[in-house]
Amino acid sequence: MEKEKVLIALGGNALLRSTEKGTDKEQLLHVQETAKHFLSIIKEGYLISVTHGNGPQVGAILLQNEIAKDTIPSMPLDICGAESQGFIGYMIQRLTFNEITKQSDDIKVVTVLTQVLVDKNDPAFKNPTKPVGPYYSEDEAIRLRSEKNWTMVEQIGKGFRRCVPSPEPKEIVEAFSIKELFSKKVIVVSCGGGGIPVIKNSDGTLVGVEAVIDKDKTASVLAKTINADVLMILTDVEKAFINFHKPNQEALGNISVKEARKYLAEDQFGKGSMGPKIEAACRFVESGGKKAIITSLEKAIDALKGTTGTIISK
Repeated sequence: MEKEKVLIALGGNALLRSTEKGTDKEQLLHVQETAKHFLSIIKEGYLISVTHGNGPQVGAILLQNEIAKDTIPSMPLDICGAESQGFIGYMIQRLTFNEITKQSDDIKVVTVLTQVLVDKNDPAFKNPTKPVGPYYSEDEAIRLRSEKNWTMVEQIGKGFRRCVPSPEPKEIVEAFSIKELFSKKVIVVSCGGGGIPVIKNSDGTLVGVEAVIDKDKTASVLAKTINADVLMILTDVEKAFINFHKPNQEALGNISVKEARKYLAEDQFGKGSMGPKIEAACRFVESGGKKAIITSLEKAIDALKGTTGTIISK
């Protein structure tokens, strides 16, 4: 019997907690725990591929750029995203390898630095909405608007932040390599942070753009690209909720795409949190995927067995 193929989309809590400083030791400790869960899933008979977020990490890189800007040239956002893909991928790759080699020499792990194609005419480029990087004072925000033509948005009580476009992912540039590796049962870590956003020129060449692609939407595209049976989005809750934090709050178990779309239309999910995950899950199932699961890392195996998690299918 052919093994089920699962794309695991890791949330930020798999790497770093909001209360932590973000040291290498803190992140490696979380990744090691995550790698143990990967091994448990593999031992249950699943083939896995992995993608991950990079929000806190790329934020730290942007802050480092800002602090050192008078000494070392700052890098654009696409290069910062690539940098975060590299070091997060390295941590996942090394510690997953270490866990798996305790059980088997047959399974290999590799990280693919991944570019994701976006449309240069995407409306998002005219309406930047994704906050990135450090907070600035009002005077700094005015200067950056003038000097760099950045879109600066005030977040009450915290200061001003830069907002960048969040275009739709269209195609994974390294799709062929990822599919080839996955077909040979290699665990591929790819599309970190939603992928490095690039546009294509008329001559076919690629150019990086300063944008952030929603990681869950890219996960949906990646899952379809590798013909995964299951898209499993791991976050910090066991299930998604409707009427969240209200007296009639309700955890969602097995639901259809139609039900999920209805709840999305009712704005039941946070636009910057659960909403994109439900949207990505729906897109995957609508494109032919067997099912999408939203749950916590600790409940991953139980959710794959159908005993917990929010499970979206046709």
